[in-house]
Amino acid sequence: MISVAGDETATLSAHGLEKPRFSRQNFARSLDTGLNLFTRMQTTLEAPRKATPAPSPAVASDPPRNLHTRAHTLGGTRSFWGRLGIKLQDGLEALVARGSLHGDPHVYESSLFPWAGELEHNWGEIRAELDRVLAFRDQMPSFHEILKEASAITTDQHWKTYFLAGIRMDCTENARRCPNTMRLLRTIPGMTTAFFSILSPGKHIPAHRGAYNGILRLHLALLVPEPAERCRIRIGNDYFIWKEGRALIFDDTFNHEVWNDTNGDRVVLFVDFARPLRQPWRWFNERLLRIGSLAPFLREAGQKQKNWEKKFYS
Repeated sequence: MISVAGDETATLSAHGLEKPRFSRQNFARSLDTGLNLFTRMQTTLEAPRKATPAPSPAVASDPPRNLHTRAHTLGGTRSFWGRLGIKLQDGLEALVARGSLHGDPHVYESSLFPWAGELEHNWGEIRAELDRVLAFRDQMPSFHEILKEASAITTDQHWKTYFLAGIRMDCTENARRCPNTMRLLRTIPGMTTAFFSILSPGKHIPAHRGAYNGILRLHLALLVPEPAERCRIRIGNDYFIWKEGRALIFDDTFNHEVWNDTNGDRVVLFVDFARPLRQPWRWFNERLLRIGSLAPFLREAGQKQKNWEKKFYS
């Protein structure tokens, strides 16, 4: 169990949802909505107008406002088409939530995903491979240097990445140095992205939401500095502390925020994977993700990763 900041323990439960009614006409309308949405997606990560400050880690206090939300919070005035795109995405995500096999919580019990237990059981093998690649930590690219859309939430050198897999990415050289990690990653159905996510001391990732709830996220804690309660993540209204060797699985389209207020690096194995859905939503989600993989910014990120590997390993 992942601990909530303070003395409380998070009790995470998945709630089943009623199976939606389905007809060819309704499904065709949903498919058309999804295709229109992907032509208007502007970014992978959205930063809000104002970040919420972190509470004292010793006090399990309520945040000043309700952050259990998927609201789009980009600043500035939106055009008509921008507002329409948001409404289309909201409608699409409501359909995905209704079709979810495990309900629509912000955080999931890892026991719902049998492969997560294998990762936890073998986390020491992953940690050993991480320790070897950390020898050249300072030469690793920062997140925004690979994915420019991440510049909405980070522009410094304090969020390093070591990519092992990604949409339209060739991570052959990195992956070759982490064979046990790659073996375990291949057990994750619908895995789309995987990398070692390294946060420097003092790093704060401001509140943001992800691009699409057809993807879920895993953090497998590999290196958690002390004091652990000062290295935490807020998802919705709840605060969680990573524990080495334990998995945290959550929906990153809920507002979330990260702090590393310690003197050491925090490292997790960061994995995105397709959300388990009932049919026909699973079929629809798979095709939507394929369309999304054609986005120019993903092709650009793949080229940047390839260039880094070529330069570093030459």
